[in-house]
Amino acid sequence: MSQHDRPFPWVGLVTLAVAIFFLVTSEFLPTGLLSAMADDLAVTESQVGLLITIFAGTVVVSAAPLAALTRHYPRKGLLLVVLGVFALANVLAAIAPSYELLVGARVLGGLAHGLFWAVAGAYASYLVPRQQLARAVAVTSAGGTAAFVLGVPLGTALGLALGWRAAFGIIAATVVVLVLLVIRFLPAVEHRVPLMTGEIRIPARRDPTMPGVLFICLLVIILITGHNVFYTYIAPFVLDTAGFDPEALSILLFLYGGAGAIGLVLAGVVGSRYPRGGLYGMLATVILAVSVLALLAGVPVVVVIAFVVWGAAFGGIPTLLQTRLLKIASPNVRDVGAALLTTSFNIGIGGGAAIGAVIFARTGTTWLPWIEAAAIALGIVALLVMESRRRARGVPLTTRPITIVEAESP
Repeated sequence: MSQHDRPFPWVGLVTLAVAIFFLVTSEFLPTGLLSAMADDLAVTESQVGLLITIFAGTVVVSAAPLAALTRHYPRKGLLLVVLGVFALANVLAAIAPSYELLVGARVLGGLAHGLFWAVAGAYASYLVPRQQLARAVAVTSAGGTAAFVLGVPLGTALGLALGWRAAFGIIAATVVVLVLLVIRFLPAVEHRVPLMTGEIRIPARRDPTMPGVLFICLLVIILITGHNVFYTYIAPFVLDTAGFDPEALSILLFLYGGAGAIGLVLAGVVGSRYPRGGLYGMLATVILAVSVLALLAGVPVVVVIAFVVWGAAFGGIPTLLQTRLLKIASPNVRDVGAALLTTSFNIGIGGGAAIGAVIFARTGTTWLPWIEAAAIALGIVALLVMESRRRARGVPLTTRPITIVEAESP
């Protein structure tokens, strides 16, 4: 059967979503356990926050090189190896006797995480035709949203009830089970584009779609950096600035993630019908929500409502950006684009956590939501400028050339 005649691959995409769920949960688990981990390891909360930066920094420097080194390996087999290494990294994190060894475990996890996204980020595009891409990406992205809905809140609750080490150990055990699910339910794919006689592959740097890919990556860096300046230190904001009880933290994180699921559904709908308007609308709503949090942090009801609006608006943004990149990128650079997108997300995650650590150590959480609002506004301006320049050159905003190869000279 051709790709267009096959039924929508729900089982395979859901399997990918489950894998994404556990990897994202592990990456952000320290967010809800800052105090517990700091007390156990005799370090500051800012140092624990930097574990996210270290993890993300490892992804940044390793994702693209590892993707290039493994580009000829079968995608499914490579995914299984990566998941095994990630399980090992979480075991090492759970038993690490010191902060320094925990840093080493996070570095190993970052290596596995970067290669995972380089493979999984483009996997959906090999399973479905282009017109179903937004839908497929929304399904796999549900794993990341579910990590915020259930993974991080439940991990936080488990960490507070059983100890933070138990939370990492449980993730390691479930990833081992996940390997079996991937073996059974995820279809293998052919990711290499066949060449016609007399053709050679265009280097990625010469592919005509690369400028568009690189712009999306720059936009991701701006938006995700601003978001993580604030979100990485959401626990101190909720407990200290907003004055909520510790028991309310998991509930608020659950509400945020649940609202993100709504945003993901909206992204799946607007991704095909109104990709530009949906993205602009969600970005503007994030600015409104975090500004309300900054202005009215002392009003509990307003904080809860703003959390829900913030989560719903931001929840669909990564999906819309990933879909746009996969539509822009030619098949020749799709895996490279996925690796660069992963790198960009983690530059934003790590950079945001690092900037937030400096500001949090000096002024607390007061300025963090304002920084996110300013970064999102900058992203909107950059997007408007890019689109106006593409219109001026007569380049379509949501379509891409399909040039993959060029004829070899005689």
